[in-house]
Amino acid sequence: MSDSEQDLARAQQQHWQGTYASHPAMYGEQPSAPAVHAARVFRAAGAADVLELGAGHGRDALYFAREGFTVHATDFSATGLEQLRDAARARHLHERVTTTVHDVRDPLPMADGSVDAVFAHMLLCMALSTREIQDLVAEVRRVLRPGGTFLYTVRHTGDAHYGTGTAHGDDIYEHGGFAVHFFPRDLVDALAEGWSLDDVHAFEEGELPRRLWRVTQTLPR
Repeated sequence: MSDSEQDLARAQQQHWQGTYASHPAMYGEQPSAPAVHAARVFRAAGAADVLELGAGHGRDALYFAREGFTVHATDFSATGLEQLRDAARARHLHERVTTTVHDVRDPLPMADGSVDAVFAHMLLCMALSTREIQDLVAEVRRVLRPGGTFLYTVRHTGDAHYGTGTAHGDDIYEHGGFAVHFFPRDLVDALAEGWSLDDVHAFEEGELPRRLWRVTQTLPR
């Protein structure tokens, strides 16, 4: 990682720590639409456990737990995960939810072939370089069991914020302290090499609105 990439990574971690501290449960208690869809996909695939990357304060992790999955939630914000654990205890879901403070630039803290499903809502389009994203997907592949499902969402280059704000290179642009790696379609296809690419669904979220893809890919058995 270059010095500039390290600086951006540190700044983003501080940004999210401060954001969760200042705005507890900032995304509310209701699950995201991608998480609701993912629960149906994971259940149909026979998954019992879910690894969520970039879980934040846990609205989606708690939803998966309520739906009967065992959830391991990771995030690089200790503050967000503390809020998640508190919410899990309050809702009597703590036996189904574990958390780990983790930066996805590092290897995932899971054994090979130990997870049925992986979910990441807007995590891959954070301030990660293309190489870091590729390495992360390789790690997801490593920890998934054969036939496991990876469902993620990313903002794409059709988004209104693409090409505006502070440019950091590699299709990364920053607005208000929040940096996003906007995905071209060929990056989605490249990340699915060696997988079954089951679905690429375009949708919108939020007030801008943000324009995203919901991507579902399956590891061969």
